[in-house]
This record gives sequence, structure tokens and C-alpha cells, in this order.
Amino acid sequence: MSPKTRILAIDPGKVRIGLAVSDAERRLASPLTVYSRKNDELDAQFFRATVADEDIGLLLVGLPVHTTGNEGVQAQAARSFGAKLQSWTELPCVFYDERFTTQFAESELWNAGLTHRRRKERRDKVAAQMLLQSYLEAGCPPAADAKALDA
Repeated sequence: MSPKTRILAIDPGKVRIGLAVSDAERRLASPLTVYSRKNDELDAQFFRATVADEDIGLLLVGLPVHTTGNEGVQAQAARSFGAKLQSWTELPCVFYDERFTTQFAESELWNAGLTHRRRKERRDKVAAQMLLQSYLEAGCPPAADAKALDA
């Protein structure tokens, strides 16, 4: 991972995927966009283009774990999607706990006075931003477990 490249945070959902990027110094996270899933071929094209356009060197995928810390069906879906992302982009992929990011994003957008429609448009990319900022503030830890993409 080159120090000049940025990190792309991905908050995967069944339909929409929130994206955020770091700055090149990896200090600040900014919301990027919300992407609606289509099919593997079009999704791969989108992520390859995004990685190239944004000078990405690392993928950070939100891992939805239960409050107990155990992984469930959604976490396994996130790991499976991370494996696809890694094969599509040929970039390293790290998973990071995303507990409550969507709820925190919704709360912040609500407090900002946004309408339901505007909150829905922004929620996933703000959740990705919160995930990425948390990761950056933690010092960009490497994958916590060796099974990250073996699942």
C-alpha cells in the first residue's frame, strides 16, 4: 500500500453500497457516493473505474457484526462481497467493524434537518465515511484475522 494512495471504504448493502474515501495522507474521510448494485459485470466495472479515478490503494469493507461481536449472515455476505472486490480490483481488502454506523449516520442527518428523502440519498455514504474515519483514527490497523478473505 503506497503512502500516496487513498483508502476506499465500502458500506455494503443488499441494494445500495455507500462509498467514502480518505485523503492521500489517510487522516480525513469524505463521503463519495452511493452505488446501486446491478450485476457482477457492471459492479466490477464500476469498482475498477472508481479505484482508478480515486487513486485507491486499499479497500475497507464494513463488517456488520452483532453486538456480541459474533458474525452472522450479513457479515458472511460482506466477506463474500469483499472477496469479489479484491478479485475485481486486485487490491488488498480489510474488514472493519461497522456496528451502528448506519444508525449514527441517520442520527446525524436527522439532526442536520434533512428530509427523509435527502437522508436516504446520503445515509449509506455517510455511514461509509464514519466507518473510514473510525478506521483512520484507530491507526489503520491491518486485518485483525487471517481468515479475512478465506471465508
